Amino acid sequence: MLSSIESAIAAINNVLWGPPMLILLFGTHLFMTVKTGIIQTKTFMGIKLSVTKDQDSEGDISQFGALTTALASTIGTGNIIGVGTAIALGGPGAVLWCWLTGVFGIATKYAESLIAVKYRVKTKDGRMMGGAMYALERGLNLRFLGILFAIFALVASFGIGSMVQTNAIASVWEENMKVPGWIIGVVCAILIFMVVFGGVKKISSVCERMVPIMAGFYVIGCIIILIINYDYIIPSIATIVRLAFTPGAAAGGLAGTGIMMAARYGIARGLFSNESGMGSAPIVAAAAKTKNPVRQALISSTGTFWDTVVVCAMTGIVLVSSILKNPDIDVSGITDGSELTTLAFGQIPYVGKAILVVGIVAFAFSTTLGWAYYGERCAEYLGGMKVIIPYRILYVASVVIAPLITLEIVWQLADMFNALMAIPNLVAVLLLSGVIKRETDKYITNINLIDKEEIPVVDK
Repeated sequence: MLSSIESAIAAINNVLWGPPMLILLFGTHLFMTVKTGIIQTKTFMGIKLSVTKDQDSEGDISQFGALTTALASTIGTGNIIGVGTAIALGGPGAVLWCWLTGVFGIATKYAESLIAVKYRVKTKDGRMMGGAMYALERGLNLRFLGILFAIFALVASFGIGSMVQTNAIASVWEENMKVPGWIIGVVCAILIFMVVFGGVKKISSVCERMVPIMAGFYVIGCIIILIINYDYIIPSIATIVRLAFTPGAAAGGLAGTGIMMAARYGIARGLFSNESGMGSAPIVAAAAKTKNPVRQALISSTGTFWDTVVVCAMTGIVLVSSILKNPDIDVSGITDGSELTTLAFGQIPYVGKAILVVGIVAFAFSTTLGWAYYGERCAEYLGGMKVIIPYRILYVASVVIAPLITLEIVWQLADMFNALMAIPNLVAVLLLSGVIKRETDKYITNINLIDKEEIPVVDK
């Protein structure tokens, strides 16, 4: 039964992640790069703004809180297991496509965050709500597409948000610490319950503290491995670039699969990792205290820089250099990215597994928190305040059962709903590209200019 379901989902993904989706996603990244005047050049401005308060601005959480909550959702298992899975299925060349998705995806993350803030609304109790659903409804009068996006994102929150992450936590604890998965599911559910029922301010507060520490901890582990593999860094980069475009062999039985498969898995895992084009992170960007949409859009776009351009690239080089350094280890039959990552971190004497376990647990747990907020906002868009508590209960329940589901089905579901979310969101970005350009031209030279537009109050 499970194998039939997995085969059906895989068949759907083969259609969703075919050439049209790759062209739509990567094409939007390129188009918005040009349309915004190569907004990637303002990345360091965005980093500076992320730690600078925007005084006397409306919103629920700080700009840094919005960024770290978004980063909590993106710096997760996609950076660790996802990159390994991309290499296992698409060859080392998938790392380059994953990285390019991040570099050009900065422009799309900027664009989708801008329209999320511009078209956000205020509830009667003073909370800010925004995202692709509001941009589609208020900016384009396409409420039916907004509803579709909200449905896809709501369902995705259970896949990419709770089940993939909790499954990863349970798997790594069961493999390395011999703790039964169901126990991990119950413990995670209790911890998530304590945070999620505190609302966005509680989620943001936890993420502000967790994200810098967990990212730094993981990066230090990667740097140690790169020092160990120092003589294989340049060869690994050359292998990644070569096998991104041509089929061929690498060490340990790992082969390049050619441009189509490398691009498919690299772009798909890049989207899973940085979520540029998916429309998820802009949901929390809309809650930030900010005067104008460009300011928060610049801050939000730095999330893709940190997530993919830095962390995913480092992970990819760590994995490929480890494979090249240990050619006697045959990885040709490996399809689970966690196995590749475990082999790489196993090179660090004594503490390698501990670093990996702590990194995966922290990343996955924070991702679960961020996606709880995304799903809740989409549920509220669809059904109002009355559905928030039932959604939270179902979300926590999904965490409990996640370790009992096979990882392959969970990953396949995550890929499917990532694509379904991306389609209406990219429609909003492309059709509102003229608005994005005008707002960019208006604010980019005076980032502290106050936006005089009234934010409408809605009965939600």
